[in-house]
Amino acid sequence: MAGIITLHSSKLCGLLHLLLIIVALICFNGTPTSARHPKLNHHHHHVPKKFSENGLGLTPQMGWNSWNHFQCNIEEKLIRETADAMVSTGLSALGYEYINLDDCWAELNRDSQGNFVAKASTFPSGIKALADYVHGKGLKLGIYSSAGTQTCSNQMPGSLGYEEQDAKTFASWGIDYLKYDNCNNNNISPKERYPVMGKALLNSGRSIFYSLCEWGQEDPATWAKSVGNSWRTTGDIIDNWDSMTSRADINDQWASYAGPGGWNDPDMLEVGNGGMTTEEYRSHFSIWALVKAPLIIGCDIRSMDKTTLALLSNKEVIAVNQDKLGIQGKKIKKDGDLEVWGGALSENRVALVLWNRGSSQATITAYWSDLGLNSTTVADARDLWAHSTQASVQGQISATVASHDCKMYVLSPK
Repeated sequence: MAGIITLHSSKLCGLLHLLLIIVALICFNGTPTSARHPKLNHHHHHVPKKFSENGLGLTPQMGWNSWNHFQCNIEEKLIRETADAMVSTGLSALGYEYINLDDCWAELNRDSQGNFVAKASTFPSGIKALADYVHGKGLKLGIYSSAGTQTCSNQMPGSLGYEEQDAKTFASWGIDYLKYDNCNNNNISPKERYPVMGKALLNSGRSIFYSLCEWGQEDPATWAKSVGNSWRTTGDIIDNWDSMTSRADINDQWASYAGPGGWNDPDMLEVGNGGMTTEEYRSHFSIWALVKAPLIIGCDIRSMDKTTLALLSNKEVIAVNQDKLGIQGKKIKKDGDLEVWGGALSENRVALVLWNRGSSQATITAYWSDLGLNSTTVADARDLWAHSTQASVQGQISATVASHDCKMYVLSPK
């Protein structure tokens, strides 16, 4: 009898669970935002129902990574000083929380038990001590491996076939984030390799953010949401205009698949590394924020100039990236080199970037109809870089934009 009662109650629980999910889905899809901005919002249909089970990445991740500036030239003192700088510059207070090691942190060979070994010459105190230091600053530590036999530098082992063991090692060290690269992969499909590490991280006993880096090879936007928290949609970024703009364009086609728990990743920020102008870096940061890309700083924050710090610490631009609605903005209009990018925000607001990709100054106009707003709607337009507000704008907004620069606004309908 007890068995029958248990069966009935578990069935009842199952039905209740299903009802709650249905109600939640109706409530979520029935938000007024969907109705008000059909052009910006229709794309939520594609999103796979299953999120990564770790509950992380409800907004895009923010932090720093060693690769863009330092490549393999990393050591523990640099990482500790970067953690110090993240706090002293005020960046950590704005949400930048991950300090992420990239390639080359480990010895070429595993130990006799098959465990990763931190490189003795550059990380003599070991990774656990480094994690303790970073955690002591109120920050989180990230690490790197590859879903292959070796990492991309060929200077340390990959985790293919060692997923459970390596995830347990990372957890025991206090690691909070894994960037998982795609080199030396024995031509096995990413769809086979990446879920294995995802499960291993879930079984590790620690919450570890999972950043997939298979370079967009097998359209990870279409399958990775149930596997990890972000997925690279592109090859590596280089610190120049052509590379940055092409990453933005490639990433844009996958906009509909991103959302809380899982984000498209057009690669890390180059702001402050010297290969682009201030205007170009402002465009880079604005577009990355609008499209809900991870905001992972790639410069040396110990010695960055005031201009770089000002770009990276614009609270209003960061707020667009971290908006709780989690809808990826996209390119909605293009007239030669003049582009309008936009996306829905919470509280019926709209974020907007007027981007001049041409070689001379130009006027760019966004019409309310492009943004899914009624042409009679009156909105306050907040300029996020000038920190000024145009009150009661109706029908359209125009701005003169310098070459390779942008204007970024949040429209708040009245």
